[in-house]
Amino acid sequence: MRFRYYISRIFKDMVEAIRGSEQDFTTGHLGRAIFLLSVPMVLEMMMESVFSIVDIFFVSKLGADAVAVVGITESMMTLVYSIAIGLSVGISAIVSRRIGEKQPEKAGKAASQAIILGLLVSVIIAVPGAVYSKNLLELMGLNQGAVELGWRYTAIIFSSNVVIMMLFIINSIFRSAGDAAISMRVLWIANIVNIILDPCLIFGLGPFPELGVTGAAVATSIGRGVAVIIQLYFLFKGNNRFHMMLAYFKPDFKLMRQMLVLSAGGVAQHLIATTSWIGLVRIISIFGSQVLAGYTIAIRIIIFSLLPAWGLSNAASTLTGQNLGANNPRRAERSVWITSLVNMAFLGIMAVIFQWNPGFFVRLFIADPIVVQHGITALRIISYGFVFYALGMVMVQAFNGAGDTATPTFINLFCFWLIEIPLAYLLALQLGLNEKGAYYAIIISESIMTVIGVLMFRSGKWKTKMV
Repeated sequence: MRFRYYISRIFKDMVEAIRGSEQDFTTGHLGRAIFLLSVPMVLEMMMESVFSIVDIFFVSKLGADAVAVVGITESMMTLVYSIAIGLSVGISAIVSRRIGEKQPEKAGKAASQAIILGLLVSVIIAVPGAVYSKNLLELMGLNQGAVELGWRYTAIIFSSNVVIMMLFIINSIFRSAGDAAISMRVLWIANIVNIILDPCLIFGLGPFPELGVTGAAVATSIGRGVAVIIQLYFLFKGNNRFHMMLAYFKPDFKLMRQMLVLSAGGVAQHLIATTSWIGLVRIISIFGSQVLAGYTIAIRIIIFSLLPAWGLSNAASTLTGQNLGANNPRRAERSVWITSLVNMAFLGIMAVIFQWNPGFFVRLFIADPIVVQHGITALRIISYGFVFYALGMVMVQAFNGAGDTATPTFINLFCFWLIEIPLAYLLALQLGLNEKGAYYAIIISESIMTVIGVLMFRSGKWKTKMV
């Protein structure tokens, strides 16, 4: 009977999490609050990854040049993603704090200023990106045929970065207000629209024009645009926690400046991580294309397995901000430790799976036996550090949720650029461990990041951060 009760309770909470919960996350059972927030956040993270997978799947039917255009454009768009995610960090810290303080009007005003800020930034990116799309593709090394085939794709993606910016920013507003289910649902809708329109616009099915690779950009932009319209509807519709009004959109430059200061750390965190990854790839590429291919596949598998962990970490960020706003730092701290334990258990299980049968996952991507073996090696070694990484990623998001974006920026810079890259070079090239040395450097740097993060978190300075 007791077992049936728990199963029934979990099922009801799962339904509530997906449907959307009205719970006040500054009170009540903390474990349930984490569950209700993390379930939609995990599903949202998984949905975000579907866009690029769907585009590559359909575009691959057009040939290597088309795939190259999509891949190169996506790599250039990491700058936009870094800025959008970085802006979301500062916005989330302010909105979650105001929600915790039970000041929904101030939360709404902060959200409106965030939207204005995102629009301004997106225009600055859109104009040169669209005008110089051909030059950008040539600069990235594409041949002239690929440039002529795909420059319109790149121009449309850059021009429509406003919907990408809005999607990230408004979803972060919903998450920080505790309405994570809305963020999840709008991405479901965006992906459904993209999946339907992609083949129609690429191949000219039915009444649709055959646009080739350009059709993928149009489909993705429409899908994301529909999602943004739905986001705005929910923003102005409001609920018990949060409500937006047109009057809030009067520019408040002081509030925008505060957001920019907080967000600068978030942008820096992602740029540091992205550029360090490029440095690692450069070192690993020395050992040949088959080694690099194996590492690339292993990293794709690892990133996908980390998506639920990122969802849990985002839940910790929201709970930290809201409970600090409610003047309950003890509950904020407990939420971080509980989320850390859950995250460590999850990634611990993933690490065991990757140790037990990594070849199964690598072979889903490629059949070449040499590449498969290199992928297995990378997956096995890097997954040794999963438990430490699970703890570290929650710590970083807890600092961000508290509005202390400087601390994780310092940690990332120190661990990724002053430890990981030099150590990878030393172990791989100087001490003769080859690519395995780079993989060990990843584990060591991530573990040091976690230790520093825990020590700084335990110092408690983040509790006094004013936002």
